[in-house]
Amino acid sequence: MPHTAAASSLARPSSAWTGWGQWLALITMTLDHVARYLATDSWGMGWVDSSVGRIAFPLFAGMVAWHGLFNTRDPVRYARRTLVIGLIAQLPYQLMPREALFQLNICFTLTLGLLAGAWLMQLTRRMEDQQLGYPRLALETLGVACAWYIAGFWVEYGHEGLLLVPFFMLAVRQLHRGGNSMLERLEAVAACLPILAIAGMMNSSDMAKSITVATTFSVLLMASGVHRMVPEATIKMPRRLWLAWYPGHFAVIAAILLWTGNAAYP
Repeated sequence: MPHTAAASSLARPSSAWTGWGQWLALITMTLDHVARYLATDSWGMGWVDSSVGRIAFPLFAGMVAWHGLFNTRDPVRYARRTLVIGLIAQLPYQLMPREALFQLNICFTLTLGLLAGAWLMQLTRRMEDQQLGYPRLALETLGVACAWYIAGFWVEYGHEGLLLVPFFMLAVRQLHRGGNSMLERLEAVAACLPILAIAGMMNSSDMAKSITVATTFSVLLMASGVHRMVPEATIKMPRRLWLAWYPGHFAVIAAILLWTGNAAYP
């Protein structure tokens, strides 16, 4: 999803790994969708959904959280851009065969997650600066919790998916802040537990759970300092391709489904 290159309140780490992450996310997402919506049993692609197909979403969420923390001055503006992609993709996405009559695509999940993450980061700063009283904290938390509960029934990946970006932001921020004391290390470990727990809850099969957790853990490793060792991507993702691929690949799949008579709403 798109991002703006600007300084944030935290010192900016290297984002070179996201150049590789973009290619990996698009490739695994496309394979997953081809296997899920187009492939027949004769293709022998049933294994994709529970293996490489489980890489894309946590990787997208991790990159959105990373850019929301380090590469944009305005996470709300960043969320709006992601939402625009989701709005464009929604019509072809709705033609995909699925059990739910109506569902909002992954861009809505990422957008709402980023907004929740921005609120969470602001909340932690206000609490650290002692600028937030308990009544206001309780009111804001209740409002966000209600929004999360309602939205979770309508977006792709549901309630767990909505938590991925804000929990990534919490963990990545704490890992990046670092510290050598025992307390600081314990705080970093504690910040990673919620995101790893959510990643483990997101899928049904053991293989899918393992790959989702492994992808999530890889992003956390980047935040812990591994980002310094990752070189720039050999081939940089063209910005227009990055912005257009999600709605574009759904448009192609939808056209094939309409042509074959397998679309959800022909």
